[in-house]
Amino acid sequence: MSAELMEKLKRAVTEGNRRSFSIDQGSYSKRNLGESDSAGWPYAGIRGAGDLFSKGDYYLPELLLAGKAMQTAVEEIGPAFLEVKKDFQIGKFLIGTVKGDIHDIGKNIVIMMLKANGWEVTDLGVDVSPDKVCAAIKEGKYDVFGMSTLLTVTMPGARDTIDAIKKAGLRDKIKNNDRRCPGYPGIF
Repeated sequence: MSAELMEKLKRAVTEGNRRSFSIDQGSYSKRNLGESDSAGWPYAGIRGAGDLFSKGDYYLPELLLAGKAMQTAVEEIGPAFLEVKKDFQIGKFLIGTVKGDIHDIGKNIVIMMLKANGWEVTDLGVDVSPDKVCAAIKEGKYDVFGMSTLLTVTMPGARDTIDAIKKAGLRDKIKNNDRRCPGYPGIF
């Protein structure tokens, strides 16, 4: 990806400019994106908005606009990143947002990056019950399971999901990083 295109993408996310991603589709082709580690630009853009928020230059509405712009960018440009790296598959990844949480911006970015790096991803969506997770693990041959939870009040849902996986005898079928669940270290 050219430095100019990378900067344009970062700036559009930071400024919350959702329209720029659909207007300029021709720039986001396999030819222009290249094989470089260019999938990090959404993070750079949202980090820029976060820095402005920390300094008091941005307020919550601007931060939300930047988040929406990042989500739009992932939806619009993500497929072009996936065209770049279709030649190999690392494994199968199951992901979903825990019961009670409907936020999916971060999860969707993780999905794009996983796919761009050779993972086959099954997305269970948002507000996913432990029973639905267990059924998916039982039916599929997944290597890794990832949960997303943004709200403090929904974080116990991660523990409930892991408890359900253990109770169903499915713990040995998948890998999960238990250290990423705040307040519940070592739950796996």
